[in-house]
Amino acid sequence: MKKLLSIIAVFGLFLCFGLQAFADDAADAKAFFNKYVNAANTYSPTIPEFYSPNAKIIRQVVKPDGTLVNVSTNTATYMKQLKLGQATAKLRKYKNSYRNINVTKVANGYKVSAERQPTGETYWLKTYQIVQKQPNGQWKVIEEMMQTKEQIFLKYAK
Repeated sequence: MKKLLSIIAVFGLFLCFGLQAFADDAADAKAFFNKYVNAANTYSPTIPEFYSPNAKIIRQVVKPDGTLVNVSTNTATYMKQLKLGQATAKLRKYKNSYRNINVTKVANGYKVSAERQPTGETYWLKTYQIVQKQPNGQWKVIEEMMQTKEQIFLKYAK
């Protein structure tokens, strides 16, 4: 009986520490997302450092009739587009507000989901990032989906 109680106690300790590690990583993933939002809203030149070099970038275009079209690109192309758009965004004082931020564990990291509202708009759009803790302890975006109503992205659809 003592042996069984000892096993249960040890298992309980492992379970508690495992849940604590999950909670810490989830909190770190959310903190990383918040740092990203701050960097993006201040037009920081460090934005590329938030992304894995081979991140999957998806812009989900919301067409006027409500249908959705996914437009995928690679990190390098996205960073070129971002650099071009940052100057105009800064002049327009463009920012995004986020609400309903949720963090969930997924097979390859943590999925940070939220709703995003661009400056001057009344609507909210879906977005998510899958973030992954790297061996060096840094967090990186390995996948990102962001809805947009900007129809210009459709020219990149395949």
